[in-house]
Amino acid sequence: MAVYTPVPAEALEQFLARYETGTLLSAKGIAEGVSNSNFLIETTTERFILTLYEERTDLSELPYFIALMEHMASAGLPVPRPLRDKSGNALQTVEGKAACLIQFLPGVSVSQPTQAQARAAGAALAKLHLAGADFALVRRNGLSLPWWQATAKDLAPRLDEIAPGLSGRVAEGIKTVSAHWPNNLPTGTIHADLFPDNVLMLGDRVTGLIDFYFACTDLLAYDLAVLHAAWAFPLDGNAPLPGHEAALFEGYEAIRPLSRAERHAFAVLGQGAALRFLLSRAQDWLAPHSDALVQRKDPLPFARRLDHYARLA
Repeated sequence: MAVYTPVPAEALEQFLARYETGTLLSAKGIAEGVSNSNFLIETTTERFILTLYEERTDLSELPYFIALMEHMASAGLPVPRPLRDKSGNALQTVEGKAACLIQFLPGVSVSQPTQAQARAAGAALAKLHLAGADFALVRRNGLSLPWWQATAKDLAPRLDEIAPGLSGRVAEGIKTVSAHWPNNLPTGTIHADLFPDNVLMLGDRVTGLIDFYFACTDLLAYDLAVLHAAWAFPLDGNAPLPGHEAALFEGYEAIRPLSRAERHAFAVLGQGAALRFLLSRAQDWLAPHSDALVQRKDPLPFARRLDHYARLA
């Protein structure tokens, strides 16, 4: 989440008049994240999240994201439901941008999860995978191997500006995943970005799974590798925390056991997950949006994760 497009109070009041949501009391921009503009809206009845979709979001894909969130919420998962206005529309326009008002869920995002929280996140991801089994829509993962290959090539001349030798480390990682990426593992609907800041918790209980705008159809075990890269390491990306790693797998496999092939492929899946976030962060680091209320994220912790998964292979 981030803020790229400011929204005046008058425009918010006009927007909310389309809903049965009460009168606007306050609105606050949410600075975390990199993709869309988000606001915490409080009215006389309750709280909501307003999302304005920015340049990284393909507007033609918004019906997929909305349908997916509605599907997951209807399946009983703690996923915020997009609100429909008095005419039954979920998609709106605010300040010239496509927009959606979304249910507010309680909970906080933790910066350094505990083992119990990692276990709960693993279980939540497995439940999401099972709930997605009967979701009819399909979306290609636009940030998978072909994107890693193209982005690594584009950024190669500048990666060493971030850290000496980074270009070579990325090139070696791309070579490995290109040669060994699995194509025979179970696929389905995945979140693809389930970092701690996209999970709301109260204590050790998951109360919200949010920010589905990278969700797609891909390898289920790749989604678990993304979760592992995000939850099993300290913030600096050095060696994973053994207790967190074990708890995450325990939580996931209590709901959906991994196949032998998925376990065998996990090292290369982890390298792919590390490359995906290393490259997207490097892209932002080298070309930040100076007018946004968003902080750049250091790519180097994911270079260290890449090194870890490479040693496992």
